[in-house]
This record gives sequence, C-alpha cells and structure tokens, in this order.
Amino acid sequence: MSLYMDRHDIPGLTAEEVAMGHLRDLELQDKYGVKFLTYWFDDTACTGFCLVEAPSKETVEVVHQGAHGLIPTNIIEVNAGVVKQFLGKIEEPPPGEPWVETAFRAIVFSDIEGSTTMTQRLGDARAMEVLRTHDAIVRDALGALGGSEVKHTGDGIMASFSSAVAATECAIAIQRKLDLYNAQGRTTPLRVRVGISAGEPVTESDDLFGAAVQMASRICDYAEPGCICVSSVVRDISIGKGFLFSDRGEVALKGFGEPVRLYEVGWREAQGSPLVSV
Repeated sequence: MSLYMDRHDIPGLTAEEVAMGHLRDLELQDKYGVKFLTYWFDDTACTGFCLVEAPSKETVEVVHQGAHGLIPTNIIEVNAGVVKQFLGKIEEPPPGEPWVETAFRAIVFSDIEGSTTMTQRLGDARAMEVLRTHDAIVRDALGALGGSEVKHTGDGIMASFSSAVAATECAIAIQRKLDLYNAQGRTTPLRVRVGISAGEPVTESDDLFGAAVQMASRICDYAEPGCICVSSVVRDISIGKGFLFSDRGEVALKGFGEPVRLYEVGWREAQGSPLVSV
C-alpha cells in the first residue's frame, strides 16, 4: 500500500459537497482495498484534497469515480514519514461535517455552580477536591473527543474544538459523567453549566480571543447549572447529528449589542456519538 494525496479543482465546490463526497468514498473504500485517512478544503480556491492509502493512483481515481464522480485534477504519491512530520497527528474529520482548513473553532466553557459559596462552606482543601473532580471529568471528555484545553478559569475550563459536533458531544459527556457522580449520594453535588459558541477566534500566546470566545463565556453565564446552551451557529452545524435542541429564544448577553438566539441541548435524550456514553 502506498500513500497518495489528490487534488480536486472544481469551480463552485463547497465544503458541504466535499464532506458528503468523503462519506461516499468511505462507503466504497473496503471494496477496492483503500483507506481514506483525511481530507481538507480550501474554500477560497474551491479546492479539495484527500490523503489516502491505496494500491495505486488508478485505484484512487476509480473509487472517486464510483463514489461521486469528482475526479482528481492530480494525484501524487507522498512519503508517510514526511506527511506525519509536517501534519503531526492525522485527524479524521467527523463524517459528513464540512471540514475547512481555516481558523474555525468551537469554544466550550464550563463553570461550577456557586464555587465561591462552596469554598466558604467546605474550606479550601475540600473545595479543591471538588474542583479536581470537575477538572478530571472535563479533561477525560476532552481527551475522548479531540478537544484542547485552552486554560483553567478558576472555577471552570475553557476548551476549543475544530468540530462543533465534537464540542457538543463533549458537553453531553461531561453532564452525563457529572450526573453519575451526583447520583452516588454526594454530600456536595457538583453542578456545572456549559456554554458553546463557534467562529474564528484570534490565537495569541497559547490563548484564544475574539467574539466567539466572549460569546461562549456569556452563554455559559446564562446557562442554568446542569444545562448546556449553544449559539445558533453551533445548533445549525449540528442539525442531523442526533442532538435535541430547545429554542431558548433571543437573549441579551452582556457586551453584545443585539440579542443572541440560544438553544439548550437535551443531553439526557441525545443520541450523538457512542463516545458520549458513560
């Protein structure tokens, strides 16, 4: 098996079309003995790229022809070591979700209910034990679903994802793990609110800044303890992925001039990915 990268130059090509084409490639790959590893899309040039293990260039072209008819403009053989050295971890995009190589990020904030009051009531040492439990649950979910911790906020964690669907699945996993934790008769239940937004934040000094970050933080502030609230962008991207969203209407968020429509995620009922199971 050799490693190939192909290029599709198609005027008017969209991220959604590339995502659906990748799905069809995955459906046919076993028949032809190939493995599609990942793909990228340049929305400015309307160009898609695929990274695939295959017996030959011709086999790659045959699979594309049979799957969707989008024939590559060019196919080149690449060195696996060079690719891994350049890309690091080869990331497989969520099937069917548009995957564009931009600064797009889904931003997740968690926040522990009443952390200051809890510290006063329990004392520093006991409150730190509760905080460490929160941190472990959130970090386990981030690790399972491909999230990156940006920073600890003192009573919560800020994280980022390249996929809005994975961010939502992570929030569901967090709430389900917390639900199990609290069901064990804890004297101090751990209730956490989660807010998610998406956009193209600015990266500087290993931190993220911008409207998407500010909105996720404000959404988290708005959410009730034990709830997940998301922006309309996150909800729109996640349609058809097995999530249940309740429209919370337009909400005035601090620092935003216009009301923002928010949705609550029904995390107890969500189907989502098997990874959200606990």
